[in-house]
Amino acid sequence: MRPGSFFSAEVSEARRRRESVVEILGDGVETEVTWEDQQNINLFGRLNNKFHELEDEIKATKDMAENLEDASNELILADEEEMRYQVGEVFRHMPKEEVEERLETLKEENTQELEKLYKEKDSVLGKMADLKKILYGKFNDSINLEEA
Repeated sequence: MRPGSFFSAEVSEARRRRESVVEILGDGVETEVTWEDQQNINLFGRLNNKFHELEDEIKATKDMAENLEDASNELILADEEEMRYQVGEVFRHMPKEEVEERLETLKEENTQELEKLYKEKDSVLGKMADLKKILYGKFNDSINLEEA
């Protein structure tokens, strides 16, 4: 290895990382995409994926809340003192009062989970809005960050 060739390889690698990529966009105007811009675009993509995952989790949690409410209503109408309660894949006979308590606990936990998911969704949307301002500020209509 030549003297200084290691240093020169490090410099070229660093320069390659810092050098901007030039993209020709649809309108024929060249827009410089820096490493930082690319990181922001990638972060926006990850946040968008997280947003959709949260939407799915919120839907599933709402469905669970509806099912728990239906179970509570059915329990009110039941005449029996002992109920079958599902634990895992097995049904177990339990007193009606204990089943009511367990359902109430599950409903509270579900409500807390739903609140947590909504807060996280709001946080993700806020970060996405900030990135949209930055990216649209630089690329104008040359970048599309909206859903189809």
